[in-house]
Amino acid sequence: MTLTIGVDVGGTKVAGGVVDDTGRVLVQARRDTPADDVGKTRDVITELVAELAAGHDVQAVGIGAAGWIDASRSTVLFAPNLAWRDEPLREYVSNAAGLPVIVENDGNVAAWAEFRYGAARDADDSMIMFTVGTGVGGGIVLGGELVRGANGIAAELGHMLTVPDGHQCGCGRLGCLEQYASGSALVRFARAGARQEPQRAASLLELAAGEAEGITGPMVTAAARAGDPVSTEAFAQVGRWLGTSLADMAQILDPQVLVVGGGVIEAADLLLGPARRSFTDALAQRSRLPVAEVRPAELGNSAGVIGAADLARRL
Repeated sequence: MTLTIGVDVGGTKVAGGVVDDTGRVLVQARRDTPADDVGKTRDVITELVAELAAGHDVQAVGIGAAGWIDASRSTVLFAPNLAWRDEPLREYVSNAAGLPVIVENDGNVAAWAEFRYGAARDADDSMIMFTVGTGVGGGIVLGGELVRGANGIAAELGHMLTVPDGHQCGCGRLGCLEQYASGSALVRFARAGARQEPQRAASLLELAAGEAEGITGPMVTAAARAGDPVSTEAFAQVGRWLGTSLADMAQILDPQVLVVGGGVIEAADLLLGPARRSFTDALAQRSRLPVAEVRPAELGNSAGVIGAADLARRL
């Protein structure tokens, strides 16, 4: 049995685990991320790896980082929520740990985990995963391999054009999917609905102390589960845009499975119901042809650790 370490580096936490070759996490550890300090972030990662390696015969380390990684899987080119700019992370961690290291984008490692051990484990060729959280990320597997692109930064699914001249995105473009199918978009839709029709958002506004601007994602989920019309419609809007993009990916790449993950997936059918309806409607002309099934992700917060560890094993 080959053991490897997977590390998931985000803007607020660094999570790690020792993972066996069945995808089982044997032991875990976690630290806060000193996101504004490059040196301290590196040190937190190496300390975490040393702690996890101390009691296990590990062979390699995989790191999933929330940022753009170069084609050689060694350098973090840019991380929007961390201080990394052209950071040679693989070299630093490898020298400190005395182990081979691979660095990969966090969306890619989560997608790889779902392909190998999660929602798409029955697929042998292809899967596309959308991660719906504050923003929208994702990963693409074709021919049993991650699609990384010429420069290592493919599969930025949240930045596909969805609405021409639409809402301003943090990437600088207008109308990206992230502005219509993310947790942030869900809150924006709900706040707008509460301002326009407060009587139909009574449950939601009660949770927010009567202030539309105080509405948060968990409040929208709770109110929608209780039947609040505005909250339910906010999920329907997000699901509609997500389903359309899922259909686009089915048309372009024809994968075996489509997976939806990320924090917003905790809302379950509140999101997946309208997403699947929109997906089916968009592909009505393909009703006689096989098409990918839309499934919820299964590995939750462990996906980053499991996927990074498994990619390291493939070294």
